[in-house]
Amino acid sequence: MEENTVVLITGGCGYIGSHVVRDLLDSGFQPVVLDDLSTGRQESLPAHVPFYQGSCGDAALLRRIYQETGFRSVLHFAASIIVPESIRDPLRYYHNNVSMTLALLRELVRLRVRTFVLSSSAAVYGDNRSGAIDENAETVPVHPYGRSKLMDEWMLRDLAATSEMDYVILRYFNVAGADPGLRTGQCSPVATHLVKIASEAAVGIRSEVIICGEDYPTPDGSCIRDYVHVSDLSSAHVKALQYLKSGGQNEILNCGYSKGYSVREVLDCVLRHAPVPFSVVSGPRRPGDVPCLVARANKISALLDWKPEHDSLDEIVRSSISWEAAMKAASGSWPVQAVPI
Repeated sequence: MEENTVVLITGGCGYIGSHVVRDLLDSGFQPVVLDDLSTGRQESLPAHVPFYQGSCGDAALLRRIYQETGFRSVLHFAASIIVPESIRDPLRYYHNNVSMTLALLRELVRLRVRTFVLSSSAAVYGDNRSGAIDENAETVPVHPYGRSKLMDEWMLRDLAATSEMDYVILRYFNVAGADPGLRTGQCSPVATHLVKIASEAAVGIRSEVIICGEDYPTPDGSCIRDYVHVSDLSSAHVKALQYLKSGGQNEILNCGYSKGYSVREVLDCVLRHAPVPFSVVSGPRRPGDVPCLVARANKISALLDWKPEHDSLDEIVRSSISWEAAMKAASGSWPVQAVPI
């Protein structure tokens, strides 16, 4: 393998990672995937992509992968990501998201790997009431998941200040949708993301969607979020890697569309495209939710020349419903939890 194009993708069998693997291949990179398969599926990868099963915190395994592939860059997706679960089991999140990232970074320093793109989250901002949020907004996360991602950011920034490590931190807003060619998509049967849950209902996998809280200080009482298509998010990772390889400086960048939709607005959109009708019912607020999270994404567009191609809620919803329909046709219906959103 050519050393300068080999990229290690931790968590590359997951929802976002598997999209990025395909975009890297299309852009001339050679991805190598490390995943423990706790939530990801190896079937999401193209067959010829080198795959290693294990933890991103396993130093011996990282050294073996380095010796066999010569990777010089890392895109780090491996993490636990469910907010309510992080509240119930915070130590698991600090272990998976912080301790494992620390172990990964320590070994990368030993291997003299210099290029690192971190999967972070808008959850680091917390309950920010200033409208659209730019990268300079105060970071006061309100749950362990958000705090764990902020800790990852701190570690990476402090490391870069005393080493050769270069980085881009991408703070995602709400990722949704599926690959337009239906090669990969979101597969977890224990979903907590609105668009996936509603899309499952739209193809008859679940009978209802529960809105978790309709008394927020928003126009219709439900939470407002900035939804970004997974394919656009994937292209942002490729551009971030290319930016660093061309000598770009360390950066923190929001990944969103700078426009928000309420839970009610998203459900109305899903119902317009749903082949199967479903019920929408009200429930109590969910711990850890904030009223509104919308990106100000001018910086990523200017710095990386990032031009979203799928920034339509209708397109996001249609691709998600198509993916769920394809999954159902391939596997039959399966039991899912009626998770409030």
